[in-house]
Amino acid sequence: MKVLLISWEYPPVVIGGLGRHVHHLATELVAAGHDVVVLSRRPTGTDPATHPTTDEVSEGVRVVAAAEDPHEFAFGTDMMAWILAMGHAMLRAGLTLGDWRPDVVHAHDWLVAHPAVALAQFFDVPLVSTIHATEAGRHSGWVSGSVSRQVHALESWLVHESDSLITCSASMREEITALFGPGLSEIAVIRNGIDTHGWPFASRRPRTGPAELLYFGRLEYEKGVHDAIAALPRIRRTHPGTTLTIAGDGTQRAFLVEQARRHRVLKAVDFVGQVDHEQLLALLHRTDIAVLPSRYEPFGIVALEAAAAGAPLVVSDAGGLGEAVGHGTTGHTFPPGDVAALASAVRTALDDPDAAQRAAIAARERLTSEFAWATVAAETAQVYLGAKRGERRPHPRRPIAELALPERHRDG
Repeated sequence: MKVLLISWEYPPVVIGGLGRHVHHLATELVAAGHDVVVLSRRPTGTDPATHPTTDEVSEGVRVVAAAEDPHEFAFGTDMMAWILAMGHAMLRAGLTLGDWRPDVVHAHDWLVAHPAVALAQFFDVPLVSTIHATEAGRHSGWVSGSVSRQVHALESWLVHESDSLITCSASMREEITALFGPGLSEIAVIRNGIDTHGWPFASRRPRTGPAELLYFGRLEYEKGVHDAIAALPRIRRTHPGTTLTIAGDGTQRAFLVEQARRHRVLKAVDFVGQVDHEQLLALLHRTDIAVLPSRYEPFGIVALEAAAAGAPLVVSDAGGLGEAVGHGTTGHTFPPGDVAALASAVRTALDDPDAAQRAAIAARERLTSEFAWATVAAETAQVYLGAKRGERRPHPRRPIAELALPERHRDG
């Protein structure tokens, strides 16, 4: 089967888990015998005049990467204009694939909605979309402000234009149905995968000093890092000297530093910034517990990475995290936003390191059986085969509620 994958992230452009997901999916589809083209973009700041669109084969995948056009817009200050410009560049690149014509177009998230819908129409093939997250979910249910409303509207458009949909967890399937249903195409739940070869397992050594906790990932409000910081004083009362290392970057870094100062644990919190793979592995192999306190998490691939490396897990049960980690069997979970429960879960894990180690081993064993990328690719290919090209017609305009998910409430 000829597959056109469209993603705004693909190596070397990797912003978060989406880029790694599409890379693994593409290479596994090729390994299974499919003919795969990835349509993505050049790194931010690329001048199209000196570095035009590239068309190269990497790991058996043909990667067509469009340069920014025009490049005057910035994602942080002109996001929607930047997205439209990127989509225009990707669309032009997608129309120059020569004699190669896909059997299916597979879009990854709303940022590529424009080129994905247009190219599926141009080639007259089914459109499959994987929805990795939603704007309403990222903001605890709220859809307010002009940019958020625009993103929400684009998500709705892409979802309704798709002939088949994929989510990474059952909770995301329910979220999409609540936000954009009824009348959606069939939604398949296909979990993210993990390449365990890149995450060697290391057993925990007996602790001889204060405990070390680790958070790694993007520093955004929905990741709940501020809850881990708020819990740290409670943890230190029963486990003196406990420290928290925060690896990653994002828009909330200054806010998190202020939270550490407000809770009087600034000296116990180490903001190490963005780290490379080897540095992250070293942190995971050293930490006593990986703490992932997300308030919103469609899946939580970082939990798989931590588990693969052998780090005991304390995670919120938000969305896909609650499906990926079994409380008391492969880690400890707590309700998102519940600082007292977070602190209690960490103390429980620290008090019984042998049980934490057994749970870490069980988590690693589960990865090899349930989260293999070859399985993800095979299940995705089945969705391609079942996707039927629907009639393209404008969908009725739907009102965008200020509170798109009524049962959710933002606090703080």
